[in-house]
Amino acid sequence: MNFIRTVIRSRAAKVAAVLFVSAVGAWLGIILSGTVRAQVGPVETGMSLRPAWTGETVVDAHPLGTLRFRSHDAPLQLRITLENIDQEKAKALIDDPRLANRLPEIIEGDLRSGVEALVVRSLLCAAAGALLAGFVVFRKPKIALYGLLAAAVALAGTGVVAAATFRPSSLVEPRYSGVIAVAPSLVGSAQSIVTKFESYREQLTKLVTNVSKLYDAVNTLPTYDADPASIKVLHVSDIHINPIAWNVIRSLKEQFKVDLIVDTGDISDHGTKAENAFMEEIGKLGVPYVFVRGNHDSKTTERAIAKQKNAIVLDNASATVAGLRIYGLGDPRFTPDKSVPVNNDPAHMREFGRRHAERLPRPSPIDLVAIHDPDAAKGFSGAAPMVLAGHSHRRSTTVLPTGTRVLVQGSTGGAGLRALEHAEPTPVQASVLYFDRKEHRLQAWDDITLGGLGEQSVHIQRHVEPDPRRMISPAPTTAPSPTGTVSGASDG
Repeated sequence: MNFIRTVIRSRAAKVAAVLFVSAVGAWLGIILSGTVRAQVGPVETGMSLRPAWTGETVVDAHPLGTLRFRSHDAPLQLRITLENIDQEKAKALIDDPRLANRLPEIIEGDLRSGVEALVVRSLLCAAAGALLAGFVVFRKPKIALYGLLAAAVALAGTGVVAAATFRPSSLVEPRYSGVIAVAPSLVGSAQSIVTKFESYREQLTKLVTNVSKLYDAVNTLPTYDADPASIKVLHVSDIHINPIAWNVIRSLKEQFKVDLIVDTGDISDHGTKAENAFMEEIGKLGVPYVFVRGNHDSKTTERAIAKQKNAIVLDNASATVAGLRIYGLGDPRFTPDKSVPVNNDPAHMREFGRRHAERLPRPSPIDLVAIHDPDAAKGFSGAAPMVLAGHSHRRSTTVLPTGTRVLVQGSTGGAGLRALEHAEPTPVQASVLYFDRKEHRLQAWDDITLGGLGEQSVHIQRHVEPDPRRMISPAPTTAPSPTGTVSGASDG
């Protein structure tokens, strides 16, 4: 019996060794397979396939930036490097309506041909790598062939998974890293993406066209052609008197051509009169600036902001701004004043929000609620389709059981001096939200993150609202307030 067990273990170990060696050989073969050159419309590209833990497609548009798409689930990364632009061909395709109409088919066909050539080369190199690795390690052709067979089965399985999980719609939710000035053009118009969600060929066309235009004018960096069919809201929060925030806000306002800015509080740090001069930048922004008081903002801070041009301070009040009906509620606490006790209990804050939500007319005409604390924001469940909050210095979003979406912003000021309390600096964050101009419902939003002070690079994650027209049900008045995934700090 012991002999049989030893034999079984020996064979199992040998099989495992063959599988491991063939897998390593196949992976090395793919890595060494090189790059396939392909012409995609007017763009000369280099395509490569690499093993990866998560499946994705990466478009490297150096020096403009990088776009990532979760296009499949197989452990392979398709990398497309934009190497050159045929300017004459690009101009002809963009200017000639007849060619422009055929551009989706041209790009799709070119891309398919390039990927097919890449897959064939990668498979051949992977097979050769598995065969060679098996022969070098075991010195037996038969075992090497077994390894080749195992690699072929594994590669076929990977290909089936990639094909079965291929998501053309991933093009509508790119993750962008690169220069902030060209980000809107590369990411594309959120409103157009939503209305044409089903047609990924048009998204391919827009990407190639925008890249062509940007490369043609890379020295002048053209501005973003904003979509007139959407209301663009820049959501900022927790600036904590960090001057870098104004640079970020101005840049995002100009590049994304936002219609208004919503600040969900903690623009100051101690709420003192000495900090009031910091608020004067609001009057220079040139767009409406809706503000609700945070727990670090005093009444003095609130009055100083109200004096600024374009500022709209909301405290248990509503206003129509750029077509959106917005209700704002200031935070009831002022934590810098240590002589006054404050109640930071989450249940207390939810009840505070719920009491004010009950006073809104039903059905509520409010499109957007702005409040500082995420727990208080949950109290507005069912009172409006969208609630914006801050306070926690961590971005998150959740859809409550009533259908209300709560979006908690990170710190647009990088948490101010609090950033120095951690080993890694707090990222500078803001979001651009796209609302339908007719129905006033959220269609999509871009989460924008800068890694540190003074950086010109930006990371953008595009999100599409899966059900913009969902029913918003009133929250029960007798049952406990619904809970979500958002969390808040006690003294943000």
